[in-house]
Amino acid sequence: MKEIKQFDVIVLGGGLAGIYTALNIRSDLKIGLFIKDKIDVGSSNLAQGGIAAETIFSPKQMEEHFEDTLRAGGYHNDKEATRILVDEAPQNIENLLNLGVNFDKNENGELVRTLEGGHRSRRILHAGGDDTGAHVMRDLRKTLEGRTNISVFEDEMAIEILENTNKALGVIVINKNNEEVYVLANKIVIATGGIGGIYKNTTNDKIACGDGIALCKRANVKIEDMEFVQFHPTGFYEEDKTGQAFLISEAVRGEGAILRNIKGERFMAKYDKERMELAPRDVVSQAIYREMFDTWSDHVYLDITHKSKDFLMKRFPTIYKHCLEHGIDMSVDYIPVCPVEHFLCGGIKTDINGKTSMENLYAVGECARTGVHGANRLASNSLLECVVFGSRVAKDINESTDFSKIDIVLPDLEFTHEPYNFKDIRVDIRDTMSKYVFIVRKEEGLLLAKKIISNHLNNLKKIKVFSRYYYETLNMATVAMLIIDAAIERKESLGCHFRLD
Repeated sequence: MKEIKQFDVIVLGGGLAGIYTALNIRSDLKIGLFIKDKIDVGSSNLAQGGIAAETIFSPKQMEEHFEDTLRAGGYHNDKEATRILVDEAPQNIENLLNLGVNFDKNENGELVRTLEGGHRSRRILHAGGDDTGAHVMRDLRKTLEGRTNISVFEDEMAIEILENTNKALGVIVINKNNEEVYVLANKIVIATGGIGGIYKNTTNDKIACGDGIALCKRANVKIEDMEFVQFHPTGFYEEDKTGQAFLISEAVRGEGAILRNIKGERFMAKYDKERMELAPRDVVSQAIYREMFDTWSDHVYLDITHKSKDFLMKRFPTIYKHCLEHGIDMSVDYIPVCPVEHFLCGGIKTDINGKTSMENLYAVGECARTGVHGANRLASNSLLECVVFGSRVAKDINESTDFSKIDIVLPDLEFTHEPYNFKDIRVDIRDTMSKYVFIVRKEEGLLLAKKIISNHLNNLKKIKVFSRYYYETLNMATVAMLIIDAAIERKESLGCHFRLD
């Protein structure tokens, strides 16, 4: 007997994009929020910098934010979507405040703004100093608890989309008891986050395996711009450590920190004289990579020793504490940093309302390719994208009148329940992507990566194991292939896709 659940709307993902979208959907609709781990786990909770947004509509300031976003994105951005991102920021910041989010304020009760790379003015709002994501998510989860129309399911992972004639009707889920559940819905929102788990070092939470993108690939939903994987310039360097890297926020450079190579030499003037350390992330990451290569080192330094201890402890409490735990007092010591995987600029292709190429299927957040980031994301535009387009997805769903009972013939899927160990495949995927599909890419390396990953993907497809671990591994291989194929196809360098050949 198949277990069946039915909702008006299902949202896959418990980060900012998923929760904010769910909170903005009208209260008479029954919503199922499915999260493959715990609700307090995920990359949204790790965001440090803040949300780039003007809080009062000003034509001049809006235009500058728009232009900064296009410039950072190598002018590969969708201009209509980017204009929406900027212009609808004020109303969504106001909505966040109404939902209980507490951004940092000064002694006069005014919102405090900071500066980050690629921005020409201070427009980044933050919470808890350098702990914005955790504070925003904590506040929204409190609001979520009071919404009786939203049911939260933790440790439940969607593995396949149920559809008929390119119309989404639901998903198949592996629940916490490792049982198969068919979840039907009139509208489905994918908000499953990024792909950092396919790299050895990433700022993402370890659960980020590109699940939603792979889910859509298997359902033939359009995916675009997968070659544009952004590497954050300043992940905290720890020798021989792999996995989730601690992020040294862009805001540290916004407060005047400078980059030095292992010889102690400041180097950004060689790569961007105008913006120096405040150049966009693709420029800074590529500059650091070259300095590391030229000095035979695996890291560089971030120097903010010109700031007082009191200032740093107040402005960057999380970073200061982390550094101190590793024997570094950032008020007197240089911070060792290196580039690590951070953000996917491409993903599931959507229109300006979050609609995908499949009817009744939406995507929002990092898994979506709205086009606002172009070839390289501007700092602190990611959380803004979550709320602006989450609001638009909710609005489109709220205006729909089609919430009738779903009639579908459920498929009989065949799985093996034999235990398999996919650890070696995961290690090989991460090693391959980190070696050949990193900051600097060459045709020869990309073709070798394709050979390795396609072999794993083909072998994984031959067996169908009913387990979260299997599907995460399958998703990792699927997403890795999408990135490699896109990187091979784009011969020229653009944004965070840098071709050495």
